[in-house]
Amino acid sequence: MNIKFDKTDAVSGVLTLSIQAADYAPKAKKALNDFCKNAKMPGFRPGMVPMGLAKKMYGTEAKAKAVNDTLSEALTAYIRDEKLPILGEPLSNENQKPQPIETTDDFEFLFDIALAPEFKVELTSKDKVPYYDIQVSDEMVQQQVDAFAQRSGHNESVETYADRDIVRGTLTELDAKGHKKRNGLVVEEASVMPAYFKADDQKALFNEAKVKGEVIFNPTTAYEANATELASLLKIDKEQVTAHTGNFRLDITEISRYTAAPVDQALFDQIYGPGTVKSEEEFRQKIKEGIQAQFQGDSDYKFLQDVRAYIDKKIGDLQFPEAILKRFMWETNKDREGFTEEKFNEEFPKSILELKWHLQREQLVEQNQIKVEDADVKAAAIEATRYQFMQYGINNIPDEYLENYAQEMLKKRDQVNNLVDHVINRKLTLALKGLLNLQHKSVTTDEFSKLLEA
Repeated sequence: MNIKFDKTDAVSGVLTLSIQAADYAPKAKKALNDFCKNAKMPGFRPGMVPMGLAKKMYGTEAKAKAVNDTLSEALTAYIRDEKLPILGEPLSNENQKPQPIETTDDFEFLFDIALAPEFKVELTSKDKVPYYDIQVSDEMVQQQVDAFAQRSGHNESVETYADRDIVRGTLTELDAKGHKKRNGLVVEEASVMPAYFKADDQKALFNEAKVKGEVIFNPTTAYEANATELASLLKIDKEQVTAHTGNFRLDITEISRYTAAPVDQALFDQIYGPGTVKSEEEFRQKIKEGIQAQFQGDSDYKFLQDVRAYIDKKIGDLQFPEAILKRFMWETNKDREGFTEEKFNEEFPKSILELKWHLQREQLVEQNQIKVEDADVKAAAIEATRYQFMQYGINNIPDEYLENYAQEMLKKRDQVNNLVDHVINRKLTLALKGLLNLQHKSVTTDEFSKLLEA
């Protein structure tokens, strides 16, 4: 066997791998012996199939597999031993000649190899990078207090209607003279929420409405002839709503109002667990800390993006073997649904930018001796699960529930890959924050959003 690698430029080359019959013969022989031992054929006892018959039936397939396995092993070993900084996978060279497996004994394979460009990322405490501290305003804290109170509120019956109340009662269809329409619709236990009416004049009809009173209104006008909403209110099919476009009388039996929970110990215990928070001042401080923690994640994300931009500027342009990488990307994605030439041309420049950052990040990870353990990935899964519950205002989920949800997440390979990537970024961010000269800048959320957009 003979292997050689000829560089065509700084970031690409051609690898030539020659295989003789003696290189793959032992593998082919073993495959034939295994076939003879395991084949079940009429007229032969198990394990007694003659070698001649085995070669006739299975010889070409055994040879092909032996050649392919030998090639794969040699290729992998050479790239590993020579420490070739290969990008993607080796691609068959366009000058590769056909080599019929039946009539060829000695093979020569040519591969195009894409190499990573040579560069070095060097960062020290002399390097200055901005870090944006996002301000938490009293208004944000109040909004979260209100949100918690709303989520923990309840419905109560009231006597007089106010905006956003739900009005329930019997809905009766009227004729042109305002009397009960003969054979008209009567809807028991109908519910309306006038705040959702599209027409303001119909909303106004409910002002100061009272239990045991009545309101005459036009549902078709109120909902601007929306068939879905009318069918739901009148409890008929959508195709029937056009036959009921007149006024209706609602005889009110109940008015229900959603009332936010009081900001008291019961709410504190519900949100953060019994006894964790003991006063409204502590409650607001806890909320502020939670918002700050979320903002720190945003600040860290922006910081890592700024580090990336800083490194790009510091090391300058890098040469990539674009022709080979384009072939690799096309071969990898050509069967993907919706992957067109237009999509390819759109995605390729972005993939080069991501590849550049990937190579930069690899150096930073190695320099900072960052490692990802199973415990890190599990902790990230629990953290992600906790955050999902927090989005719904649930802050005090028991650890065993978080553990169960996290275990389900860890069964999915794509989610594990995302978690590993997240852990690397988080550890790298922490290391770089301790290494670089951070230029702290206090910004509002609006100012920070504009920075992200830019």
